[in-house]
Amino acid sequence: MAETFAFNIVENVVQKLATVAHQEISLAWGVQSDFQRLNDILTTVKDVLLDAEENQAHTNQLRNWLQKLTDACYDAEDVLDEFEIEALRKQVLKQRNIGKKVSHFFSSSNPLAFRFRMAQKIKKVTLRFGEIAALKANFHLAERHYDTRHVVMGPDRETHSFVQAADIIGRDEDKEKIIKSLMQDPPDGENISVLPIVGIGGLGKTALAKLVLNDEIIDGEFQLKIWVCVSDDFHLKRLIIKIIKAVKKVNEDWSNMDLDQLQKVLRDCLDGKKYLLILDDLWKEDDIKWNELKQLLVEGGRGSKIVVTTRSSRVAEITGTIPTHNLEGLPKEEALSLFLQFAFKKREMNQYSNLVKIGEEIVKSCNGIPLVLKTLGSLLLCKTSEYDWKLVRDSEMWKLMQKENNIFPILKLSYDQLPPYLKQCFAYLSVFPKDYEFNYMELIHFWMAHDLLQSSNESDDPIDIGRRYLNDLSSRSFFQDFDKSLSRQYFFKMHDLLHDLAVLVAKNGCSTINSFKQIITPGIRHLCLENSDFLEKNSCDFFDIDKLCHLRTFRFENMKADANSESFIEKCLSRFQKLRVLTLQGSSLEVVPKRISGLKHLRYLDLSGNTNIKKLPNFMCKLPCLQTLLLIQAGIEELPSNMRYMISLRMLSISTKQKVLSKSGLEYLKSLRYLLIAYCENLEYLFDGIRNLTSLHSLIIVDCKNLIALPQGIKALTALKILVISNCEKLHLNMILASKARGNEDDSQDHHIGSGLRLQTLIIGRLPRLEALPNWLLGESANTLQILVIEECKNLTTLAKWQNLTSLERFSIGECPKLSSLPESMPCLRELSIMHCPILNERCRPETGEDWAKIAHVSNIRIDGSAGGYAVPQRNDYYALSQFKRKMEARNRRGLGQDCAA
Repeated sequence: MAETFAFNIVENVVQKLATVAHQEISLAWGVQSDFQRLNDILTTVKDVLLDAEENQAHTNQLRNWLQKLTDACYDAEDVLDEFEIEALRKQVLKQRNIGKKVSHFFSSSNPLAFRFRMAQKIKKVTLRFGEIAALKANFHLAERHYDTRHVVMGPDRETHSFVQAADIIGRDEDKEKIIKSLMQDPPDGENISVLPIVGIGGLGKTALAKLVLNDEIIDGEFQLKIWVCVSDDFHLKRLIIKIIKAVKKVNEDWSNMDLDQLQKVLRDCLDGKKYLLILDDLWKEDDIKWNELKQLLVEGGRGSKIVVTTRSSRVAEITGTIPTHNLEGLPKEEALSLFLQFAFKKREMNQYSNLVKIGEEIVKSCNGIPLVLKTLGSLLLCKTSEYDWKLVRDSEMWKLMQKENNIFPILKLSYDQLPPYLKQCFAYLSVFPKDYEFNYMELIHFWMAHDLLQSSNESDDPIDIGRRYLNDLSSRSFFQDFDKSLSRQYFFKMHDLLHDLAVLVAKNGCSTINSFKQIITPGIRHLCLENSDFLEKNSCDFFDIDKLCHLRTFRFENMKADANSESFIEKCLSRFQKLRVLTLQGSSLEVVPKRISGLKHLRYLDLSGNTNIKKLPNFMCKLPCLQTLLLIQAGIEELPSNMRYMISLRMLSISTKQKVLSKSGLEYLKSLRYLLIAYCENLEYLFDGIRNLTSLHSLIIVDCKNLIALPQGIKALTALKILVISNCEKLHLNMILASKARGNEDDSQDHHIGSGLRLQTLIIGRLPRLEALPNWLLGESANTLQILVIEECKNLTTLAKWQNLTSLERFSIGECPKLSSLPESMPCLRELSIMHCPILNERCRPETGEDWAKIAHVSNIRIDGSAGGYAVPQRNDYYALSQFKRKMEARNRRGLGQDCAA
């Protein structure tokens, strides 16, 4: 059932009207009475919207009324935004040291004309709402209230590791059978074999395939391991590109090659190499297309294997050359274990034996389907009332599940239990493709661009609100496959069935198309074009752009560089004047489209991966509302000089060919919270004045191989919570040595600043010149640092000056062969990982190691090295502990008992 999200949108407009900024705006422009009238109408209407949304399925008239109200709210938001835009423009003009050139740069508007125009718009909007509100009496709706001020968020938990552990429950036997099949020689005359894994959605086919792919036996058997998600996009050319990218592991643009060129590249990639290829989630029941692909894969070494995961037995018949592995539900014991882990997590189950008994009855109805078990377990997390558990046990959804033979009713139940603000956040994810890898910070800023992060307290940090939203959705199992890269970027995905659910509930507002034959719902606000292959000559004639003039999101990735594409994008941007989010990632554009300069509502712009764009035009600095600008792996040779006027910018990710960044005005970006500088091969120095970035929360510097020094002012960033520095081979962290390396012993007015850093997360990796962590980096962080990661610092010998880390909770050290000791005191440490650090490995041996006393209290320890290692699971994870014992027994049988004494 598609939803309107009318309650959320009305709530958002009401909250906007109540902010101090809008109250000041209303007084300044003489529209306070109109704002008040609008607020009164919306407040009255809002009281019945929850009831209206729940009952809209029963009557078309109610659905239509809700849609009219929603459309009017969107238009009202656009009008209110215009006041904000004008205020931002004035703010820029009032900045210090603004000369005539700047005043001309931001051409002024006529205040009287603006006041008259906006007064007319407000009156028109208020009249429209009055007419809509008058109709609500026709539906006899009951008043229901939802207090967003007292939202109870789900607990913060490390979902990524839990999901990883949960994925393996009850699948050891399946994994062993599949690996045994993959070890067998192919039949005579066959170079490759194909093994299908078949099962209904949610059984864990993808998780099982990942377990197989990452098994150490597979590592020793195959030269290449390739993972490609197919989903419902069986397009030969795109599949070949995906396989090539997975083999080469480089982010090159292959889209401009024709099919003949691509097949030659693919054959060269596979030539003579024994490979294992996972084709995940294959839907297409077309033997002709399958054979076209298979013919291109025969160049691999004899014994190469393809594993296909699919819901379709017909696909298995078409593709399989060896017997199909039919995946069944989890056995009863493992199913109950998985359910209870999600339902109780950190609570002791024996405190709620009554709930466990009801849970056993619920599990019987789940047919052992992991996604159902996790979803319902997450739904009941933190609920200790028998009533809530029995409500699930006795729900009508079980009949629907059996009748329709799918788990959609279960997923919809979990969705229905979300608070209204999370429903809209979830629904908006439908504008991303299936199997999309989300970056948590980019997703939070995407939500922010659409005003989805709600709080009754204006001082609340939107990033913190967004993080709580993510934690809440994660705790309810709406996300999976969490991964943390070295740079502390969280990445995760959404199960394809949950993506289907998002598409269903958002279909009135969001649309994804890959052919102009598809019908686009009139009035949609969010549009994703999945590929540009259908942009043939005159294709624009079949695409009624004028009907999409209210679009707020436009995603068009991997667009080709040709006249049709450029003409199409210019025409789109000339019509889409209400855009808040524009993504042209990975395209082949050579210049930034000029029409972007007119998108005054734009808040989020992604030009990452546009390697042919050499220059960022100055008109980019005239976008008053722009909060997020992503330029990673673009071909930018130099940043524009007027970036100081991007006063709303909160997130900036850049790659540039400059040696220094001092001429762009970055030091004046007072609103900047997140700065990522990556893949800057020529960069030697950042910029002076960095201490002026008083709001900066996260600083990430990655793959800047010629970076010599950090600015002294970095020590004064008291708001900085996350610092990541990785793969900067010439970088000195010793400020004095760095200054000498630059040929200037006093290179900054900030040279004598004492460190005021109060970091919560510090990640350092691949810094070959690092011998000891400097004092300035610690600053006052000894009492605030919660996460510390040190990776591949080959010459790091000591942490001697970092002795008392009183708040440290997670500590990971990897490939630091010379590091000889740990800090003396880490009383709050609960997770420790030491990988390939032979000296520390010995010093941290249980009971006998010199440093064991420092870490004996830690509940989760993993220590590994070239000679073997051990992992101690969390003490309250009973399933993991039993698995741990089994693994230790297996290692003992292989003669590694002496390395597993833990």
